[in-house]
Amino acid sequence: MTTSKKSNIISSKDVNGTEVYGNDGDNVGHIDHLMIDKKSGHVAYAVMHFGGFLGMGEESHAIPWAKLRYDTAKEGYITDITEEQLKGSPSRTENWQDDPDWEKRTHEYYAVTPYWGAF
Repeated sequence: MTTSKKSNIISSKDVNGTEVYGNDGDNVGHIDHLMIDKKSGHVAYAVMHFGGFLGMGEESHAIPWAKLRYDTAKEGYITDITEEQLKGSPSRTENWQDDPDWEKRTHEYYAVTPYWGAF
């Protein structure tokens, strides 16, 4: 990652590929890309790849941005999401990014305030 240690902002191109770790410090996956709300400019989701070996068998999940926090020591993100939670998360619909019901279910499931504000 090529970010300035003095800055609190980061380019989205530097977030793509960043590793994600569980609370136990184990690597759980990496960020593939971000989904950004066009009106507010807030990051809504990190689409992450989990599991697999050498890119085979990976699963992707859209994780609410509020479930990630940056750890400067790891130069990666930390999440408290477990594998069991991922497996039970709301399935993405074909046009999930345009599905307000999916978004509401997802934020409720992960118990985080939606990027657009309160429910």
